Amino acid sequence: MAATPAWPPRSAPRLFVTGPLAANGSVVIDGGQAHYLSKVMRVAPGDAVILCDDATGEWACAVTSAGKRDVILEVRDHLREREAVPDFWLCAALLKKPNFDLVMEKATELGVARIQPVVTRRCVADKLNPERALTIVTEAAEQCARTALPELAGPLKLEALLRDWPEGRTLFFADETGGAPAAAQFAAHAGPAALLVGPEGGFDEEERALIRAHPMARAITLGPRILRGETASIGATALWMATAGDW
Repeated sequence: MAATPAWPPRSAPRLFVTGPLAANGSVVIDGGQAHYLSKVMRVAPGDAVILCDDATGEWACAVTSAGKRDVILEVRDHLREREAVPDFWLCAALLKKPNFDLVMEKATELGVARIQPVVTRRCVADKLNPERALTIVTEAAEQCARTALPELAGPLKLEALLRDWPEGRTLFFADETGGAPAAAQFAAHAGPAALLVGPEGGFDEEERALIRAHPMARAITLGPRILRGETASIGATALWMATAGDW
């Protein structure tokens, strides 16, 4: 006798929706998400879709209707609670649009709790489209089966970031002029943490002095090579996650 296929299948499409979700409830999907389900994934009644609401976790749902304008789902099984992500913020200076898009996408996949765009003197950009940014992190979370979206903050000037920095949160400062080895610093300072990475042209001398003077700042080096802003953000975040035990 053939084994009964697992439900929901691993190939089921995954989406974040506004919630909260609850068993036996009904969810109407419209707009771009409906187009994705009906035209791209070609779902039909009875097919499985996995929904997350960034509050109650992950749910297996069944398609009850798939029309041209909307898809209706029945909420069935609670698969997972909302995950507890590591208390790690990425404070990354704004970069050119495609480069910062990459930073937001990979930071989400790596598990950061908060993405804080920072505006410095050498930034080539000082604005971020919030709707577009939210779409990027949401799609990244869907792709990597994350059940908790990272908090996406609005751009903040470096001076304001440092002035209002929360007590008790270590600020690891990726300083291209030198510092302690990153892995050793990460291991030595457990608890709430953040990583500050500069723009394409790096921090200027006044900014660097301001950061180093902050009581919670810890200057780190990411090795002998000069890294692009997006490479430093992604690589150092991965290293912190590995050191903290999230990998």
